[in-house]
Amino acid sequence: MILTAAAIAAAVAAGEITIDPFDPARLSPNAYDWRLGETLRVCEGDLDAAEPTAFTETALPADGLVLEPGVLYLGATLEHTGSERYAQLLNGDRTTGALGIWVHVSAPLGHAGHAIRWTLEIRAAKPVRVYPGMTFGKLVFLQTFGAPASYQQLGLKYTATDGIDISRLYEEIPGGTT
Repeated sequence: MILTAAAIAAAVAAGEITIDPFDPARLSPNAYDWRLGETLRVCEGDLDAAEPTAFTETALPADGLVLEPGVLYLGATLEHTGSERYAQLLNGDRTTGALGIWVHVSAPLGHAGHAIRWTLEIRAAKPVRVYPGMTFGKLVFLQTFGAPASYQQLGLKYTATDGIDISRLYEEIPGGTT
């Protein structure tokens, strides 16, 4: 089941959901409108799953930054979100999609027990200017069923992530960099 705006607000008030910073005006009927953080990593050269990704990091200026097609950008949500009780789904939305921005297509699931600033995969279809703190997508909270299993308590791969993180697939590939 997807939580409604009222249920999200009640869960935040009860301490069952963390959204920091939280602004009730950002609630929509079944989601929370999250924002783009203040930093981007620009992935450089060819990517190799067996090697850490090379990148340069840049702060988004107040007057924005133009994203270029063919470039992979990694960003982070402005909000730190999580819940031991609810799973999360993070997506772009129609407003960013209509600008030709694909965001966070590959990994939308936030497990129960994982409180993070989400790493975002960002691509642009055409040159497009983005700004720090702009609305960038929607976050949905889902009721879980079955025995609870906390991501943090299991100590999984991205447990310590709280912001922009490169792929760590190289840790699993035989002969990859560790």
